[in-house]
Amino acid sequence: MRETTVTVEGRFDHHRPAERGTVTLTVGFEGRDREDVVRRVVAEHGRIAGDVQHLQEEPSPAVTWWSSDRVRVWSQRPWNQDGKQLPLVHHAAVEVEVKFKDLVRLALWVEDVATRDGVSVGGITWALTEATRERLTADARDRAVHDAVAKATSYAHSLGLSDVRPVAVADPGMLGDGSAPTTPAPAMQMARAGAGAGAGGALDLKPEDITVEGRVHARFAAS
Repeated sequence: MRETTVTVEGRFDHHRPAERGTVTLTVGFEGRDREDVVRRVVAEHGRIAGDVQHLQEEPSPAVTWWSSDRVRVWSQRPWNQDGKQLPLVHHAAVEVEVKFKDLVRLALWVEDVATRDGVSVGGITWALTEATRERLTADARDRAVHDAVAKATSYAHSLGLSDVRPVAVADPGMLGDGSAPTTPAPAMQMARAGAGAGAGGALDLKPEDITVEGRVHARFAAS
């Protein structure tokens, strides 16, 4: 009996609450006096760095990692509404990233720094730990293969065929027949930050669950 080729995509998704949150913020000032602008940025940056180092060195650290760029300084001459060029304005800024493993402490810290003069919180990226991500990715791939087998078997039975034999399995788009992923998303999606005012005016951060995807393309011979 001639074999029938069955090509399917296996899928499985894990959804897990975030385990880490990385805050991105900028300390920046502007003014007519260049030295004063730079001094204010350096002072506030030092204050933030001290806070972060304390959070990292506690007996039960809330912070796992942080980084800071060098202070950037630039100047420009703005124009008024009449088209006249105004005196030189100096700018200074530095960007800081802080990764928290204690998400409650993260919310408290962001609530504090967001009210400081010259500090702008750019956002929070939520993620899983590397160990959790790798474990869930491996499991999702395994379950995606089982899903592909189940789909191929179902198609074969619908055609009145009973024997299903695997011929090829690959990551999406790598079977060499023009197959492409049905979704362009990566294996793990980073969740965006959601923030709002909670009870008593406290900052209420509600990250979306992290999605870890398993996708596989597989070809079977059915007879």
